[in-house]
Amino acid sequence: MNAPLPEHALQFMPSAGFRARSKEVVENPFLRKSFRGAMDFLIDKRITQFPDKEELESLRTLGEHIRQYNLGKLPDILEQLETRLTENGVHVHWAETPDEANAIILGICQKHSAKLMIKGKSMVSEEIELNHAAEAAGIDAMESDMGEYIVQLAGEKPSHIIMPAIHKTKEEIAKLFYEKVPGIDYTDNVDALIQIGRNVLREKFLVADIGLSGVNFAVAETGTLCLVENEGNGRMSTTVPPVHIAITGIEKIVEKLEHVPPLLSLLTRSATGQNISTYFNMISGPRKSHEKDGPTEVHLVLLDNGRSQAYADEQLRKTLQCIRCGACMNHCPVYTRIGGHAYGTTYPGPIGKIISPHMLGLEATATMATASSLCGACGEVCPVKIPIPDLLMRLREESFTAPHANPAMRGQGAGYSALVTGIWRGWAFVYRSPFWYRTVTWLGSRFGWLMPSKQGPWTTVRVPLKPAPKRLRDMLKERG
Repeated sequence: MNAPLPEHALQFMPSAGFRARSKEVVENPFLRKSFRGAMDFLIDKRITQFPDKEELESLRTLGEHIRQYNLGKLPDILEQLETRLTENGVHVHWAETPDEANAIILGICQKHSAKLMIKGKSMVSEEIELNHAAEAAGIDAMESDMGEYIVQLAGEKPSHIIMPAIHKTKEEIAKLFYEKVPGIDYTDNVDALIQIGRNVLREKFLVADIGLSGVNFAVAETGTLCLVENEGNGRMSTTVPPVHIAITGIEKIVEKLEHVPPLLSLLTRSATGQNISTYFNMISGPRKSHEKDGPTEVHLVLLDNGRSQAYADEQLRKTLQCIRCGACMNHCPVYTRIGGHAYGTTYPGPIGKIISPHMLGLEATATMATASSLCGACGEVCPVKIPIPDLLMRLREESFTAPHANPAMRGQGAGYSALVTGIWRGWAFVYRSPFWYRTVTWLGSRFGWLMPSKQGPWTTVRVPLKPAPKRLRDMLKERG
């Protein structure tokens, strides 16, 4: 069975349309109920994995220290990783931008006259829109993770970094398979649907020229690429095709192998509520002469794409501690109501709001940091203690203050408005002065009828703001 891929890959939508896309989901009660149920399920599973709060906090603190230790030494351990991998027979490539990363990967494919690339789960490949670039180069790039395979068949993008198809029901998937996979009967039995997907993918593993994967942790001291998964597709993608290409962000590096177990424990328990994942792959090089399986050639592409910008600032560097568990999304009241597609970016939810500005610039993401209630849930559940609310406040400051020389971020001041700034300065002046406060509130209580009925975004979902006809001080005075 050969399932055709969509004719055209779907590009990520500009974040400028975030408000309109959010409104569509909020007005869809079925989607809201589905997301709420899925997030509650994941929250409950995580709770069962951390019954001891002291143990959880101790492990979180350890995870935070490991990530900060390795980020503090990042330039050195990146060089160490390259040295060890090269000694192990792995080809290491450096890419500053998505275009460079795509050029490197497609160059390897063209060198081997590749026609089919089978992909294990990789959010970084989504980040660079590799599927779209491969299609333009005449190469089929097929997802082998079941969730990724489903959204690829639908011509969509993942709506969650751990569970890409969480926004789809089994009935929708059944209809999709019936329409897209030749020679099958309609069924909404989950086990049968999974078997259909596996049958399609098995054929592709056997004939693929290139296998591509992400990397969860790269160990510098041993030159080892660690891959966490549950379906076995990652192992198939990295061992069956003759060439394996791994791609990862430059921050996914640890110096020592002993740093991996605590992070793995935090990752699996925070992400899917599992004590440990089904598979943990450790790749240290291509097949050796005495070995019977594995690729004959292994490549690693290390991608920057704005990460060095975050690294350069001591506070923003904490963004790079992320281990991509998705716990912040599962607990976020905003993500729970609108899902991942509303954001229009590779990484949705709280982590997306703090990392996307470095990848895409504040010009494209200035409003994303304001899509938060600042309730703090994301920071409280982050397994490596990223202070997400603090970083959101910093990004708001970078977005909406006047542009200045030597900015910390590309696009600083993109959301700046002289009018809005003037209004807030006027408000601050009034509230600092008892005389002006009494004067303005008196005028407001007498001339409130002059307030406009349309007050921008506020009145799209609320009644217009209108001063009360009597001030509190006036009512108290009347009462003696």
